[in-house]
This record gives sequence, structure tokens and C-alpha cells, in this order.
Amino acid sequence: MTYLLVNITIKVRQKDWLFKNKKEEKVQEKTSVLGSEKLTSHIQEVLAEKRRFENAAQAVARMILEKPVTKITRAGKAVYDYEFFREEKKHIIGWHDEINDFVSFIQNAARGGSAKEMAMVFIGEPGNGKTFFIEYVCTKYRQFLSRPENRRYTFKFAGLDKALGYDPKVSEMPSLTFEDPMVLAMNLFEDMEENKKNFVRMGFRSEALEELYGGWRPLGASTEYLWRKLMSKYGGDEQKALEHIKVIPVPMMESLGTVTGKYSAKDKITSSSVDLLGEESLQNLLFLPMGDPNRFDLQRGALARVAGGGIHFSDEIFKNKADLVKIYLQVIQNRNIELDGFNWPIDTLIVATSNNNEYNRFVSQGEEAPVKDRCRICYVAHNADYKLQLDLTKYSLGNKEKKTVTGKPMHQDPNLIFAASVAVVLTRLIESEKLSPVEMMKLEAGEVAGEKSPGSLAEVKETANENPDVTKRWGQKGLGHRDLSRALQIIESMVESHEGECTFAEDIFKALKRIILDYVTEASDRNKYFKDLKIARKLYREQVKAAIYNAFREDPQAIRKDVMAYVNMIIGIGAESSSRDKIWRYKDPQTREMKALKIEEVYIDAVEARMGRTHKDVKEAFRIRIRNLYGQKITTDPNYDFMDEQELVKAVTEVRLESDVAAASSLIGALTNRTNEENLAVYDKMLKTMVEKLGYCPTCAQKTIQYFCEKTDES
Repeated sequence: MTYLLVNITIKVRQKDWLFKNKKEEKVQEKTSVLGSEKLTSHIQEVLAEKRRFENAAQAVARMILEKPVTKITRAGKAVYDYEFFREEKKHIIGWHDEINDFVSFIQNAARGGSAKEMAMVFIGEPGNGKTFFIEYVCTKYRQFLSRPENRRYTFKFAGLDKALGYDPKVSEMPSLTFEDPMVLAMNLFEDMEENKKNFVRMGFRSEALEELYGGWRPLGASTEYLWRKLMSKYGGDEQKALEHIKVIPVPMMESLGTVTGKYSAKDKITSSSVDLLGEESLQNLLFLPMGDPNRFDLQRGALARVAGGGIHFSDEIFKNKADLVKIYLQVIQNRNIELDGFNWPIDTLIVATSNNNEYNRFVSQGEEAPVKDRCRICYVAHNADYKLQLDLTKYSLGNKEKKTVTGKPMHQDPNLIFAASVAVVLTRLIESEKLSPVEMMKLEAGEVAGEKSPGSLAEVKETANENPDVTKRWGQKGLGHRDLSRALQIIESMVESHEGECTFAEDIFKALKRIILDYVTEASDRNKYFKDLKIARKLYREQVKAAIYNAFREDPQAIRKDVMAYVNMIIGIGAESSSRDKIWRYKDPQTREMKALKIEEVYIDAVEARMGRTHKDVKEAFRIRIRNLYGQKITTDPNYDFMDEQELVKAVTEVRLESDVAAASSLIGALTNRTNEENLAVYDKMLKTMVEKLGYCPTCAQKTIQYFCEKTDES
């Protein structure tokens, strides 16, 4: 009896299992039947503009231009600045000319111009941000395509075992190049007019149809082979053939190199065309009929994985051996993968990098001219704006707290970023008879450089950029980002830094000297860089002087206030509203409040004498320039404080230092000789101010005071 019950139970469960399987098979059959509806649904979504059919260049252009664009002036030249490149926490800094060239190239390709058959190649010295720029664009592009309205779609063939008698292991075959379903829809019939009539029946009007076919391209060999076999199987009935089409999203996997992929140049032994194009798959050969192009594993290569509207990044493209570069020639020009006579059109934006030496070696070979002609070359200069370099130096320093070998927090000298930034920027400037290095540096940063105008800098840059030797053009030589990073690593490894628990700013010059000796091979470059370091030390000295004066006054803004006091005084002298008692009342542009200022002509004369302006006409000419500059700047930037007038800041600092500590003969004497209580009180007061108000720690505060007292690096 028990055995009978068990047997009945087993049979009931078997029936349930069989019924469940049949139900699942019906669901699967229903799903496969809905394949054609999925393609139709996708087409309707495109018609309703809920999905898009666009090529890679159009998508990238739309991604960039959906963010605000502003017109700015950089070093006397008008350029467009794109917010897209300034968004992330670690974004692109500088690159104004290069970004404008890149966007122009993308827009031209998106409009179907000559750029659609070219690659964009960024050429420059190592460590100037080429790779970072392209990887930034790729990362943003993946984020852009992850939004539902921007997602890309492709398709696959299903049920090939039932329709064409394929082995069940290959019953589903995806598009090897992630073709867009709209490409399939535009190639359903061999007659192009019949395809267009099909779109008209689905609701496309003439304008929409014309725009759609503006992006027409043929099917890839593997897809067309299967589609024509299905159409032949069903006697030309596209509806039955479409039952085997499933629309699926294009996978976005950075680690697999889909949508955005990078190919780095390899050595001549290990690299081959397989890395780019793919090869025949032994597994597919076993299951597919003879002549089926699906036997190729295109996705073994880097190009097919980004062929569905992606970005292909070739790092150091000209380091590849000649046959690989020739493959790029064919791919760049025709946007086509070719294997054994089979063709697969691809929709890919191709960008690449190269250093100057490899590019020069490549173009010196005359037979490689066709490849060069298919590349839009953009020469990337090192950043020469020291203000922007401040942020780049912060990138090098990192955002995590540094610790000593004993695990204690390591402080950072507040002057370190300025000293490092100025030092590396000066090495990137060219030698000129028209402008001194400091004048070039200030003009490039949009600051005032005495009587010199931004036009002078523009002339120097234009002349330099006309040199056929690229290495002698603007910003093409100098210490790069990696050199700076190595120098900062040297400082962090110093025993003094760990013992004092602080990275002292003056040590950056020792570290950079080490880098120049170890990594710069040309003697002429080394000599120039050493001269640049001397100039950088003098600029650092001026920063220290200002900090010392602010510490003495116990006010972080003391020197700034004194500089503005001088400016306001010379404006008050020329104003008709000043009273006989030398009191001038004016409206502060920052606070919009009325203020009264006593004009001290002795102070004005002392400052101007420090600048070597003692003759009446010379003094008046300088005052007129300052007044005009005030009128120009204050309307656009109420917070402008003349601190970029290095000569003026230096003079004000020295005058105030001498006048305020006259009783001790000099501040240096007071700080050096601390044997009496008065001098010791001055030292302790300044040390306290530097630690509590100016961002110093006891170690770098004491070292900074000691450096100031040594009177080294004086201008």
C-alpha cells in the first residue's frame, strides 16, 4: 500500500514537471515569436525620439555640447571653454587650445565632414596629460550611454537550430560588431527603395527618413549571411525571418573593452593583427557550415568590441610595428574590418597618442605618409599657466593624508604647492629676447607683467609655433607631470620630512635638481632648467617675505591690505574729491561701503623708490598705469588685489618691514639674535601667528624663519 502511494506521488510529480516544462517551452516560443515585435518596438521608440540612432561622433558631440560653453580669454587669445571637461573632482585642467581642436574635430565628423575618415592623434612630451584626457572622455562617455535615453542597442539571431539546422550550441549568434538594430532595419530587403517604403508604412515622414538614411551603412558579413539565409528559408517573408531577431542592449563593460577600449602598443614579437581584428575561432569552425563568416571571432580583437558606436583609444600608436599601423590606415579611412575578403563596417571614433620622438621617427619614413595624412595631429604642450599648475600639483600630491614611518600625520608646508608649481612651469617656457621668463609666466596666467601686454606673449608663442622642429615650440619641453610627481616623492622620502613630520617647501628645489640630473639627458636643457630653478627660488623668497610680514603684523592679509592702501592712495592723489588734510573718501568695490583713507606721500615715495622710480615723470607714468589697471580690473573682478604685481608687492613688503622694526634695525636681526627678551617675544609672536593663522606647523614655521634670516635667493 505504501509502495503504491509512493508510486502515484512520483507519477504526479512527473506529470507536474512535464507540464511545467511544456509551459516553459510555450513561454520561450512566445518570446521568440515576439522577437519581430521587439525590433518593431525599437523602431517605434526611435521614431518617438525615446531612443536614438546616431554614430559615435554624433553621440560624443552631443555629450560635450549638452553642457554650457563659455567664451573666455586665455593669454590674450579668445577660446571656448567647455564645462563638460571641468566637471569631475579630478577633471581636465588647462588644455584650452587642445580641447577646442578636439571638439572641432568631433563636430566635423558628426556632420559627415572629412574628419569622419580620420583619427585624432595627440602628440607631445610624456607626462602632459594626453592619456588622462582620453580616459576622462571615455569614462564620461560610458556614464553618458548608461542613461536610458542614450543607451545603445544591438541584436542577435535566435532559434537558428530550428530555422537553419545549426547545432544547438550555436543556435544564438550575436552581431559580431554590435550593429545597431536600425542598420538591420535599413537592410531588410536587397532593394533600397523597398526598405524605405517599409519605414514609411511604420510612420516615418520624408524628413525623418532622410535623416535616418544619412547614417546608412551596410550590414557586416556575418550578419548579412545569416539574414539572407533566413530570408531564403522563408521565401522572402521578412516577418517570419524577424521572429529570430532579438534586440538587446550593447554591453558596457570597461574591463572587457566594450564601448570604450584601449589598445597599448606591444613589442614586435608579441603583437599581431589578431589583437586588433580577431581571428578564426576553432570552436565555431566545428559547429558552423563552410563559408559562414561567423566562424571569425572578431571580438578577440580590440576594434570589434567598440564597433557599435564606441571609442577606440590607441596608446602610443606609432610605437606599433609597421603592419599594425597599416591596419590602422585601412580601418581609419574606411571604418571597416576586413578578414579573408569579408567586410564588417564599424562605427567607431578613433583617438590616439604618441610622444614626439616616436612620431618624428615614424614620419621620417617616407612610405608612411598615407597614415599621417589620415590623422588629425594635435600637438599637446605642457601646461604653462602657473595658476592652473597649482591644481595639477595638488593632483600629484594626492588627497589622502600622508604619514611618517612611525605613523604620525605629515604636515605640508603652505608654500610647497606654489614653489613646486612655479619651478616646473618656468622650465616649460621658451627663451625669448622680448620677454623674461617671469613676464611670460605672469602673462600666460592672465596677470600683469609691468609694461608688457598679452599681445607680446602672443607674438612670442606664434613665432615659436612656426618652428618646424616641434620640440622648440611653445611648451613642448620642460619638466612634466611625472617629473613633478617624482620630485614630490623624493621630498616625502627625506629623513628630514619624517623627523620634522613636515614636507618643507624649500626642499622641492633639491628634489627637482635631482630629477634634472637623473632624467634630463641633453646638457643644454639641464643648464636651462637649473637657471629656471634659480628664478623659482627668488619667487619663493618673495612668498616667504610676504608670509613673514603677515606673521609680524599678526594678520594673514596684512601685505595685501598695504598693497591696496598704496593703490588707493595714488588714486586719491589724482582725485578731485580729496580734501586739503589729505583724507580721501571712496566706496570700497568689495563691500560697497564708504571708507576714508589718509594719503601718506612719504609712504608712496618710499615704495616707488624701492622700485627704482625716483624721477617725477617715471613715477607719474607708473601711477597712471596702476590707475588704468584698477579701472579695467575692478569692473570685472571687484576682488582684484594687485598681488600679481610682483615688483609692487616686493617694494611694499620691504618698506613696511624696515619701517615697522626700525627699533631692532631689521627684522632679520631681531629674529636671528634672540638673546634679549624683546627679540624673543617678536620671534615667539610670529611663530604663534604662523602656526595658528597662516597654516604652518612648528617645523616649517621655524625652517621658514631660518630661511628668511639667511638672506639667500635675494632678487
